Parts: sequence; structure tokens; C-alpha cells
Amino acid sequence: MRWLKLLRHDPIAPLMAVDISAIMYHVRRDLLEERVPPVRRLWESPEVQRILRRQNPDGSFEYPGKRVVPYPAHHYPLVETWKQIRFLVEQYGTNRRHEPTRRAAEYLFSCQTEDGDIRGFIGNQYATYYTGAILGLLIKAGYAGDPRIKSGMQWLLGMRQDDGGWTVPMITVKLSRAQQYRLTTTAAPPIEPDRAKPFSHNWTGMVLRAFVAHSRYRKRKSTCVAAGLLKGRFFKPDGYTSYKSAHYWTTFAYPFWWNNLVAAMDTLSTIGLSADDRDMQRGLDWFVAHQQKDGLWSLDHRTAGQSAAPPAKATQMRAWVALAICRILRRCCG
Repeated sequence: MRWLKLLRHDPIAPLMAVDISAIMYHVRRDLLEERVPPVRRLWESPEVQRILRRQNPDGSFEYPGKRVVPYPAHHYPLVETWKQIRFLVEQYGTNRRHEPTRRAAEYLFSCQTEDGDIRGFIGNQYATYYTGAILGLLIKAGYAGDPRIKSGMQWLLGMRQDDGGWTVPMITVKLSRAQQYRLTTTAAPPIEPDRAKPFSHNWTGMVLRAFVAHSRYRKRKSTCVAAGLLKGRFFKPDGYTSYKSAHYWTTFAYPFWWNNLVAAMDTLSTIGLSADDRDMQRGLDWFVAHQQKDGLWSLDHRTAGQSAAPPAKATQMRAWVALAICRILRRCCG
């Protein structure tokens, strides 16, 4: 395993020491290349059953927090279903053969408009970033051939900026705070993008997950153009005010939600970009330089090294992030 020799500290031993069955499964399968039982074994784990306790009969998940946005009615279950299906698919490998995952997928599809986008995250406004991220998960769950996926992919292709990347259409126009509130809390018609405005690397990174997950779109010119835009923005501030600071590149979590270096490198390495690419090598060098002595990585490198004893939940998250980084290194460096 040549990629392991690039690192200063062994990540395999600390990953196995976390004693999480799903992590040990993925380490053995993806990093050590061992033969493992079918992934269905993970579907009956206590962790999966704990997630499913909050699933509603319609496939959605119950939102546990305070509700403040009045529109649309399905906003909160949509957000929570997206949140939970990430754990099921990314950590435990569930797919459409898993009945609860299938019901969750159908709920997400029920929030798809006739145009093809998933609507309800920001009122009635276009949410390109969430549409891409959700489609990417559903493709991984076995829905690549579903016509609803095709409809969503075509919608995303039609929502590109002139430079070939994506942003959120609503933020390409100048709005007052009062106008923003009205647009995101009412049934106001969606704002069309100013396509002359530049792409956002944060939202392009989320949209690209769909195109990379789908074998028919992964190598298309439009995908490669957007990938080139994304990797050219490593460690730079975003062009828009939302998540603008460059430090978001090195703030990590898994399963992926927002764009960051690990999420972007995971996407780009899946396309086939390797250490031969200059931008990819910059990302790989950063991973090597910032690995901690325990073999894992900090979740937020603004505060790296300041916490001597992270809580158990943070330790588990660090292990999942380290697993994702090791997968990237293996793809890029053989």
C-alpha cells in the first residue's frame, strides 16, 4: 500500500481502535482490501436502528429542533431526512433494497418539482446545492437509472453559470435583508440566476457530487470543467458572502454536508484526478502535513491542538474523516 508510506503516522491502527463496526468494515474493505461479508450486515447494527427510531411512516424523519420558518410545510422533515439518509447511505451502505432507505428516498423524491429540482430548503427558491447533494446520495443508493434522477440532472445542467460552475441563484442578485426573508419564508416565485456572476466553489462542490456519483455523467466535459473550477479554488475564500472564509476548506465532518477539502478531494479523486494534477497534489500535501500524532486529523484546523482530550463523539467523527482522507490518498496515489 504505497499511499501509506506518504504519511508520517499510521492511520490504520487508530481507525481500528475506535471500535465502531462500520469503520472497521470500511477499513478492511477499502483500505486493507480484505474480503468482507456483504454490507447488509451493517444494516442491522444498533447504530442504524437508533437512526430509524425517528423515521415517520411517510419515510421522512422527525426534526428535533425549534421550528421558526413557516414555509413550506415540508421544510423541516426535508432537512432532517437529508441529514439522516447521509448516515444510512454513506456510513452503513444502505440502498434501495433497504426498506427504510427506500421510503426515505421516496420522501425526498416527493419534494422534487416538475422542473427536476428538490424544493423546500430555502422557501420556494432554487436550491442547486442541496439538489445536487441529494441526487448524489440517491444515485449511490441505487437510483441512477430512475427517470427522476435524470430529470434532476438535466435541471442542474440547465442551472449552470456562464463559467460552467454553480451557485445559488438567489445570491446572484442584490437583495435587502427584508427581501431575503420574504423570499425564503413565502411562496414567492424562484429568482432566476444572473448567469454572468461567477460560480461559488462551495455550492459547485456540493452539486458535483451528483455528477461524480453517476457513471454516465462522471467523465462528461461539463463535469470536468466544473471539477477544474473547484480544484482551482483550494484554500481560497468563496466569491459570495455565505461560507466565504477560506477556513471552511479545513473544517471537516462526515458524512459530507458542506464543501471542504476532504469533500472536494473525495469528489475529484472519484472522477480520476490523481497526484499528477498540481492542485490535487496541493491537497494531498496538506493532508500529509496536518496529520496529527495519533494518526488522525483535527476537525477544525483553526483550533487544531487546543483540545487535549476530545469527547467521544468528536473522536468518532475524526475517525470517519480520517477514513475519507485515506480513501482519497489510496485513489490518488495507488
